[in-house]
Amino acid sequence: MYNKRALYDVQEIVLGYRSATKTRWYGMNANTSLASALIEAREAYVHRNPTSARMHCEACAGMPGGNTRSVLFYDPFPLVFAGGQGAGLTDVDGHAYLDFLGEYSAGLYGHSHPVIRAAIEEVLDRGISLSGHSPREPALADAIRARFPSINLLRFTNSGTEANLFAVATAKVATGREKILVFSGAYHGGLLSFAAGGIPINAPHDFILGRYNDLDNLGSILTAQGDRLAAILVEPMLGSGGCIPADPEFLAALRQGAAHHGAILIFDEVMTSRLAPGGAQELYGIVPDLTTLGKYMGGGLSFGAFGGRRDLMERYDPRRPDALPHAGTFNNNVLSMAAGHAGLTKLFTPDVVTGLAARGDDLRTRLNAAAEWRGIDLQFTGRGSLMSAHFTGKAIHAPDDLAHADARLKELFFFDLLERGFYIARRGMLALSLMIDDAACNRFVDAVEDFLDGRNSLLLRAA
Repeated sequence: MYNKRALYDVQEIVLGYRSATKTRWYGMNANTSLASALIEAREAYVHRNPTSARMHCEACAGMPGGNTRSVLFYDPFPLVFAGGQGAGLTDVDGHAYLDFLGEYSAGLYGHSHPVIRAAIEEVLDRGISLSGHSPREPALADAIRARFPSINLLRFTNSGTEANLFAVATAKVATGREKILVFSGAYHGGLLSFAAGGIPINAPHDFILGRYNDLDNLGSILTAQGDRLAAILVEPMLGSGGCIPADPEFLAALRQGAAHHGAILIFDEVMTSRLAPGGAQELYGIVPDLTTLGKYMGGGLSFGAFGGRRDLMERYDPRRPDALPHAGTFNNNVLSMAAGHAGLTKLFTPDVVTGLAARGDDLRTRLNAAAEWRGIDLQFTGRGSLMSAHFTGKAIHAPDDLAHADARLKELFFFDLLERGFYIARRGMLALSLMIDDAACNRFVDAVEDFLDGRNSLLLRAA
């Protein structure tokens, strides 16, 4: 049932949309072709999704902006989904989409995979909160350790954010130092985010902000601050920062610099663990001191883990008189333990990992070729099954290289793909699930080519 405010908000969105977008969202001459195209795309989106609009407005009564996870919001309102099956999603207005976002890499197994469902249902029959240990903890720990030789011991958490917070804290205790080297554009969780240099609610560590893939900058930091570093925290490929892979020389310099100065090298593999059977560290041939995990490792449920060198992780052994405390009611929840173990041992086996990475590499190559053949400044960066679209012809090695990319083109791309039945991140990110097959990739390439051809004159003019 509508409340009056929600009904008013829906009417404002639907009836007043065109004039509002001209002044409120663009702040520019709405007669330009790109602005007009965006207004039309947004207006079509509004009229196509009245139920999502209504539900968003009603959600605003109890949550700021109707939202409790900021990345899911986009103007004028986000879609509300009714359900998913396999690689498909259905929204509350009845539209079907192929899901090329895969829950920002966490939805590796697609929606309601029967193997994951069976593991969860078995647990449900035996009890959820058992107030103690279960055999499922060491089983999942062993499955992870078998994939990552650098992980001698590990601890579970509830999210990748927690895993990174604990890894950083471990490094500070182990070294007796305070400074943490991180990189602009990196995302290590809701309290460790360094887009545009950082956010006001970051955990209050003593951060040094470096430039990703910049060896000269790294050398200067290590010379000036190396002996005061507790840790170097790095994504082997920036995920939220635009799917920008690290240069091999950059990661090698981090490994060498950390060892030379006695700092702890932490690989945040929350996303990149899916790029090879042993994660990005296997691809690059570099062994970190600590590794953090999350996302799909819990089978699609809430999950995180941190682990690595035995001497570092043994500090959490509760049999020690000086043991570090590690709390978390749901660290070892049986649902995540069971789903994660089933996924790693029955579905995402090493050969499947390699196959998914190859499919992603092929898709990214085809998409880049489609844009290049048409002379359009659009490129897809990434590696394996993770990639992101950027409307720029400039070589991309760091987030700074995206400064002059036209964000309006990415928005138009997003809305056009939605209308064609494909769901990606508003910021242009894609993450393939195991349910995305070759036929789905072919359909996606066709949709992107249709977008490029249909918007050709506009894209060329913007470039």
